[in-house]
Amino acid sequence: MIIIMQRGATEPQIEQLTQHLTSRGVRAERLTGKEQTVIGIVGGSGGYDITAMSAMPGVQEVVRVSSPYRLTSRAAHPEDTVITLPDGTRVGGDAPSIVIAGPCSVESEDQLRRTAETVRKAGVRFMRGGAFKPRTSPYSFQGLGFDGLELLKKVSREFDLFIVSEVMEPAHVPAIQEFTDIVQVGSRNMQNYPLLRQIGNIRKPVLLKRGAAATIEEWLMAAEYILAGGNDKVILCERGIRSFETTLRFTQDISAVPVIKKMSHLPILVDPSHATGRRDMVSSMARAAIAAGADGIMVEVHPDPDRALSDGAQSLTFELFEEMMGELVRVADAVNRPLLVDGYHYSPSGNRVPVAGLP
Repeated sequence: MIIIMQRGATEPQIEQLTQHLTSRGVRAERLTGKEQTVIGIVGGSGGYDITAMSAMPGVQEVVRVSSPYRLTSRAAHPEDTVITLPDGTRVGGDAPSIVIAGPCSVESEDQLRRTAETVRKAGVRFMRGGAFKPRTSPYSFQGLGFDGLELLKKVSREFDLFIVSEVMEPAHVPAIQEFTDIVQVGSRNMQNYPLLRQIGNIRKPVLLKRGAAATIEEWLMAAEYILAGGNDKVILCERGIRSFETTLRFTQDISAVPVIKKMSHLPILVDPSHATGRRDMVSSMARAAIAAGADGIMVEVHPDPDRALSDGAQSLTFELFEEMMGELVRVADAVNRPLLVDGYHYSPSGNRVPVAGLP
């Protein structure tokens, strides 16, 4: 980081800034030109406030040279992060794109079993299901809690599925990781820093959703909290951002996929269900995500969406889900990015090829 002083900045102003940095354990190197003075900051960023420095007398501009997110940055970690699950299934890098599918909320054992059976028959290995639900209204269905997690665990064993479920409270993290294969941090909790710190203490994969109004830098900084705690198994998930457009629930930021691929080494998924809020739009946006290079997608599926206790309008019927899977395979084939389906992936030639480490 460098601080550019105003033309005509006085010596006392420059000295005041230098002492301000030194008192906070930051080394400042002064470069004096013919017209302006530039101060270079050497070392960590924990001892100073950029906004406060920008307002100090004589300062023209504070320029960040390196990114504030170090552990999530591509510059610090040039190779793609690949997350490997216990049976050898991989997420990220050159691994096949994955599909995560299931209901928004766990409502009953019958609902969950029917969905799990459909998801598994379609060749999908990952099932989502909310046991704890952050709802806008306090009167809306809040989930079955730990009873829902018990049901998820039961169907995961029966149908050989990886389970993805959301955690909302720091105190629940140790327990929820025992029920899930991937712990989800929802959009509303992206900047719940006590929760992120707690998740940094576990060693289970984490799916971190982008906040509805979060910039990509803020999103990566949230991931930084988890990595800084020692958990490097982070998967990002773009789920739509708020904009001036009101046609759909949110605006799905497909451009986030190539941007993240350039800026960070972490895998990225896309959730077109939450982004669009409409089941008739989910399949097309899922295809767009795979075409853009996403490491996978996450969609909501329900046996009777019109009677769902949450987000029924954006949940796919079983028929629409099966139709979408066929379309995704063709798109994945067209862009030379195979799709993981039932222990196999589709090669660019269209042939099913076994994935190493899977039965």
